[in-house]
Formats: sequence, structure tokens, C-alpha cells
Amino acid sequence: MKHTDRKYVVLILSAVIISAVLGVTALTAYAANNGGNPTNPGPWGLGLRGGGRMLGGWGRGVEVSEACNETVISIARSDQDVQNLLAQGYSITAVTPIIKFTVEADGSVVTKATNAIVILEKDTTARAAVWVDIDAKKVTRIVTFTTTVTQK
Repeated sequence: MKHTDRKYVVLILSAVIISAVLGVTALTAYAANNGGNPTNPGPWGLGLRGGGRMLGGWGRGVEVSEACNETVISIARSDQDVQNLLAQGYSITAVTPIIKFTVEADGSVVTKATNAIVILEKDTTARAAVWVDIDAKKVTRIVTFTTTVTQK
């Protein structure tokens, strides 16, 4: 293996390790920081806040209407799997629209919230991310995360 190849391997491995550490840190901070409030953005900027519903994180300054928030939650609640999670004690703690930017042929930019992610939590040990297709009015994916905490 050439010296240059080794440098790239070390660089990529370092990036993977740093990403893993940051991911675990963010997940831990999110678990500790969320007070059960669906408008609490947490450290990832997930959620909506403020009277006009301000999107947190990278999207600061993007106004999200209460009607959009209610539409996304309504779509999520209409899904049988989400209903099952809610019945198991999960609650909705965050809603984040995913905004699509399209550059037209004339150079104009069209923006539209095509999807959203709804975060559900159960106590401090379980979370679920629910992907909602706003245009199709359906849930497209649910990912659940569980954490085992051992107190000593």
C-alpha cells in the first residue's frame, strides 16, 4: 500500500470515528434535553417554535404555519403503525418539515415542503422517526430507536 493510500484510509477512518462520536453525543443531548414539548427543537433543530412556528437549526428564519404543522401531525396520526406507537405510550415531541428547493430553467427558485419528519418519544428509552409525504398524505417510513439504561 502506498503512503498516499494510507493517508486516505486514515483520513476516512478518522472522519467515520468523529461522525460516530458526534452522533452519539447529539443523541444523548437530545434524550436529556427534550422536555416532552412538541415545539421543543432539541439540539438538532428538530421541531417548531415561536408564535409563527419558527423552524430551528439550519433553517432558522423559515416560517412554518400552524396549519402545516397540524396537517403533518394529522397525516401521521392517520397511519395505523403510528396509532399503535401512540397507544403504546409514545407522544409527538417534534415536527420538522423537509423543504425542497428546485431551480427552474429560467434560474428562479421554487421552494416547497414536500415531506416532514415527526419525532415520537416514549419515556427516555424509545424514539421513533416518522417520515410523512405531505403531497401523498401518507407515512412512508418509520424508524424506531430504543435505549437501554442501566442505573448503578
